[in-house]
Amino acid sequence: MDFIVPPTVLTAGIPWEKVVAPLIPRLNGTYGYYSWSPSLLMPENNNGSSAEVSCDDSGFMVHVDVKHFKPEDLQVKVVGDFVEVQGKHEEQKKDGTGFTSMQFNRRYRIPKGVDVLALESAVSPDGILVISAPMLQTENTRAPT
Repeated sequence: MDFIVPPTVLTAGIPWEKVVAPLIPRLNGTYGYYSWSPSLLMPENNNGSSAEVSCDDSGFMVHVDVKHFKPEDLQVKVVGDFVEVQGKHEEQKKDGTGFTSMQFNRRYRIPKGVDVLALESAVSPDGILVISAPMLQTENTRAPT
């Protein structure tokens, strides 16, 4: 679609680059007198609960950073093909003037071939929740007895 601009508008001496620039963000990151970065539009994944998930021949393992939670504040359960981790911590200030609440919910898909009945979880002294489960033993991988 072509737009026809009357020649009088183009030759009127109006500095269009100064009129339009404050109204439309440029691709170089300026908006009026302010600058912005595309990274500001993408939220960082710094939610206090980062995780590492791995699965190899030895088994399935998840490491979740739960430093701000006590072990009794955590719940780990298997729901279908997922392991769900929930953490909820509530704290009343001693002087009764405030209340703090932290909560997170995470789901991790359990790969096929993992022995879900042998799934274990424990919190390390440095605040890392470790969830692990071995792979199912098949006829070919069972040790002779």
